Amino acid sequence: MRRILPDRLFPGLSSGKRLRRTIAVILLVILIFAAFDVRMAVRRYVIDAEEITSNVRIALVTDLHSCRYGKGQDALIKAVDDLQPDLVLLGGDIFDDDLPDENAALFLAGIAGRYPCYYVTGNHEYLSGTERFSVMMSILRNCGVTVLSGECVTVCVNGEAINLCGVDDPEAYAAASDERKAFLEQLGRASSASENGCYTVLLSHRPEFLDDYAGCGFDLALCGHAHGGQWRLPWILNGLFAPNQGLFPKYAGGQYSQSDTVMIVSRGLARESTRIPRIFNRPELLLIELE
Repeated sequence: MRRILPDRLFPGLSSGKRLRRTIAVILLVILIFAAFDVRMAVRRYVIDAEEITSNVRIALVTDLHSCRYGKGQDALIKAVDDLQPDLVLLGGDIFDDDLPDENAALFLAGIAGRYPCYYVTGNHEYLSGTERFSVMMSILRNCGVTVLSGECVTVCVNGEAINLCGVDDPEAYAAASDERKAFLEQLGRASSASENGCYTVLLSHRPEFLDDYAGCGFDLALCGHAHGGQWRLPWILNGLFAPNQGLFPKYAGGQYSQSDTVMIVSRGLARESTRIPRIFNRPELLLIELE
């Protein structure tokens, strides 16, 4: 392989200046690669749950948007396997209204037979239209995924009883006269069903309703939707823009708390489906450990 020497890159400059220019070019290339890196990241959160005495591992998958992660989705399936989760929670927009359902279906088929899987809708499932929405729900049912729609189930994990509650995305009520009221009514039903003293996890697509989640007394809320604010500046700006939050979103990605409710927002797994490229904002798969 032919090497490109500094004096060929910057003819007419002194050797010192050529070296500095070469280093600057290399650093710029590294910065560009880092900015547009869309390899999947795996991030771990540890939550101190007083009601839990054993370790419970939850994999959170959101905003896949039917994007491709290897042949047959093997990269994403392996990443979930590596986490060794007790539960897999699917926080909406696993499907997409533009991309075909194949990648989402392959992923669901690859995990649902081996882990208890629970799902709530995102806005893009509804944006796909009634007929296609029905197909998506059939794929979930055929894979054995439990859909939570204003419901709460109590599951036993490692000897621990945990409430899993789920609500539909507000897009489900787009035709209602008062969309927010309908969403809050469903949230209230899920909350009242969990009043048994067990640690309670809420799965909801939207993070911007933290006030409502905290007001209902959920211990932990798991969300997506914000896509990490799409553009980030590490240590400076957590996100530039998120749907339904606008510029400089408050809940772009990460851990937040209000009252006794902790909310974790995933940056999601969407990549080729996004119209605007992710910058310093790698797609992510989350592991939440309750201890």
